[in-house]
Amino acid sequence: MTIQELEKFSVQQFYDAADQLKSHVYRRSEEAFCAGDAARDAIRSTKELETRNKFMRARFLEAIGGIPSSATPLNPKITGKVNCNGFHIEKVIFESRPATYVTANLYLPDNITEPLPAVLFLCGHWNDAKQQPTYQIVCQYLVRAGLVVLAQDPIGQGERWSYYEKVLNGPTIPAGVPEHEYAGLQSLPLGDSIARYFVHDAMRGIDYLCTRPEVDPARIGVTGSSGGGTQTSLMMICDQRIAAAAPGTFIMNRNSYLHAGLPQDLEQIWLKMTALGFDHEDILLAMAPKPVLVLAAKSDYFPIEGTRRTVERVKRFWDMYGKSENVGIIEDDTPHAYTRNLACAAAEFFSRHLLGRQVTPDGSHIEPLEQKQLVCTKSSQVRMDYPGARAVYEENCGRLAEIKKKYGKMPEKDRKEKALAWLKEKVFLCRKTCELNPRYYFNEIINGLFVEAAIWWSQEGILNHAIIFKEYQFKDKKLPPTIALWEGATSNLKPYMTWIHQECSKGRAVIVLDVTGTGNIACQQFLSYPEIDYFSSTHKLADDLLWLDDSLAAMRVYDVLRALDMVALWQGIDAGDIRLYSCGWTASVYVLVASVLDKRIRDIEIHDGMKSYSEWISMRHYDVREVLHAIIPGILHYCDLPDLDRWRKQ
Repeated sequence: MTIQELEKFSVQQFYDAADQLKSHVYRRSEEAFCAGDAARDAIRSTKELETRNKFMRARFLEAIGGIPSSATPLNPKITGKVNCNGFHIEKVIFESRPATYVTANLYLPDNITEPLPAVLFLCGHWNDAKQQPTYQIVCQYLVRAGLVVLAQDPIGQGERWSYYEKVLNGPTIPAGVPEHEYAGLQSLPLGDSIARYFVHDAMRGIDYLCTRPEVDPARIGVTGSSGGGTQTSLMMICDQRIAAAAPGTFIMNRNSYLHAGLPQDLEQIWLKMTALGFDHEDILLAMAPKPVLVLAAKSDYFPIEGTRRTVERVKRFWDMYGKSENVGIIEDDTPHAYTRNLACAAAEFFSRHLLGRQVTPDGSHIEPLEQKQLVCTKSSQVRMDYPGARAVYEENCGRLAEIKKKYGKMPEKDRKEKALAWLKEKVFLCRKTCELNPRYYFNEIINGLFVEAAIWWSQEGILNHAIIFKEYQFKDKKLPPTIALWEGATSNLKPYMTWIHQECSKGRAVIVLDVTGTGNIACQQFLSYPEIDYFSSTHKLADDLLWLDDSLAAMRVYDVLRALDMVALWQGIDAGDIRLYSCGWTASVYVLVASVLDKRIRDIEIHDGMKSYSEWISMRHYDVREVLHAIIPGILHYCDLPDLDRWRKQ
């Protein structure tokens, strides 16, 4: 057998491990979903419901890192006006946070004589955001129903592309979904979610509406579709000023989407919330007994059966208040979209509940304007008009500085003790330990090396795998091991064979370890995206782990620690001198965390590793591949990688 053949030698003939990570994540998720259903089913009074809503709101705010301060002036500017038939549009720029500029269009009915209700319209993932023809049509339906409408650009869309560079006349990171993931990943080690900035921008949009004399602050609603439905949901949970809500093409239930869905943007992934029993029912319940209309598409990739189930299950809570007419669902026979039918239904809903009379706008003359008419900035991009404009990258750098300042106030000994306790909790969280039950399934001489392979149980339902290399002359001797980790592991041996030979020539055994989802036990791809893409199958499962207050990084550190137990059982291995070797960012994190948690590790060697989370967060640009697999969310509140390297030597 050659090394190339060894790389392709599959453990599948001995055990079907291709779906084990998926099965593990789905089992844990479904257990949490059932617990959440049971907790909501147990609610028997409005007081109990309000207690749950208060608890979930507090936990949700913790999960996203809290809400930034709104104690700064909006400094609004009106940069233009577009006159239309029966209404006009003001082009507005305001600051949600200092030097964070939000571009928006304010739709106003003509001839306003008294303060009117208003609706905040939050855009989905179209790159052109508020200028998108579909969204313009929705806003026109609402304004023709007699409502003031504020449509604002989200982070990374419309006129707010955070990585737009003048010298390139374009972005270095694509707008929309890629930008949200890119900046959102750097929020995670800080214990934050990029969602905190989405919801804060929306809350500041409400603040702006409240400054307008044309608006009644007590009658403000919110709506949006897809990513805008996400933002609408965020507002329903976080902003109690909302008087009515119509979340579109987003409300479902987590169980249905677990099986039917793709990975989601990081503003749509809320740390720990599934572990707490949270589901989309809780989004709607946060509004009870206020008016809520769920807008749904029958052919959505958000499964309609999940949407229907969620709405049906929450109706009894509105009944408790005697307000059963205040909650409902409207469906359109369409794929994922905020259609004209849904726009008309939203206009009727908001006019009925906020205006006091139902208005059905005539849609026959509603057509979008030319997009350039709605641009608020001179250049069409905030970063061009405001060179000092801040985005999530700058926010993350600021949050990092705050954390470092906090570090300086804590004695090293106390910080180390606290950090190691936290890391241990994260690594061992919910692991169901079991017997290793190793199986040695292969041995052969290849290129002068004795080669043997084994599988064992790292935890219940999770099999790990490794290939051991020894100089043939030392085949029958007990040798100290070097456990090696790198991208691809046992399916990527050839580039590392020189190092393997060198290490073996020193009288050591090299154990190339496949931690969960890598090498010979890589996750079977059930999505169409390539494995290195940030919407790959493994990435989706890593996202699902975040909902469970877990991470793929913590899970793989646990695998490394269990490999130490396996080494003690492997014949021909001297477990008294265990060393770890890693190459690459993700592997370096696993090695460092393991080495500080377990003194059986004598020493480590790291090549091309992540130097520190702080340094990475300070990078405006980086290689996005597999970064999520290296992150234990919130770790920077306790320690950074250089701390671990220093502590392991103490």
